[in-house]
Amino acid sequence: MEILADPITVNCRKVLAGLKMIGSDYTLTKVDYFQGEQKSPEYVAINPNASIPAMRDGDLVLWESNAILQYAADKAGNAGAYPTDLKTRADINRWLLWECGSWFPSCYVYLVENCVKPLLGAETDPAVLEGEAENFHKLAGILDNRLATSTWICGDSPTIADVVVASPMHLHGWQKLPLDNHRNIVRWMTRNVEAAPWWKATHVEEGFKLPEAA
Repeated sequence: MEILADPITVNCRKVLAGLKMIGSDYTLTKVDYFQGEQKSPEYVAINPNASIPAMRDGDLVLWESNAILQYAADKAGNAGAYPTDLKTRADINRWLLWECGSWFPSCYVYLVENCVKPLLGAETDPAVLEGEAENFHKLAGILDNRLATSTWICGDSPTIADVVVASPMHLHGWQKLPLDNHRNIVRWMTRNVEAAPWWKATHVEEGFKLPEAA
């Protein structure tokens, strides 16, 4: 499997952390996000959305980060990361869809305003953050309620649902996500996700930089 990605972005970090959890072998081809390489004709021929990541495995070309992880888990036969039990898998798929349709867009507002804009020398817009606050707290409340009765999102062991849902908040401190009233999310993120080897191995440091070892 070849992964075309820039590890500093949310969805690329998601895929790399997920592949670590799954135990998949892959090669990484860097596509520099800040240099706009995802918009090059060569890359758009692979992913017409001009977004990263993408995957090539033989004659299969796949984009959409969650689909890549579903495929990789099934290919590896890792039923721990992506259980085959019908109800458990439906639950995981529900959270994967919720993340891309609702959770990611909300967390992304904080990422842009509090991380990307300062990095590019632009000003954070408090009105944008204020406008997103109600929606963020509604969504965070949904996740917090699930984690009130579950160690991980879909049970007592981590699955790709945890990687997927954690990824949009992977810079939560620098994003300044308002998590004070969502203690179960804080517990899950700081004690469970951030302590996991698959998460540590793909850690992104301040300034969107990877550790030198990576």
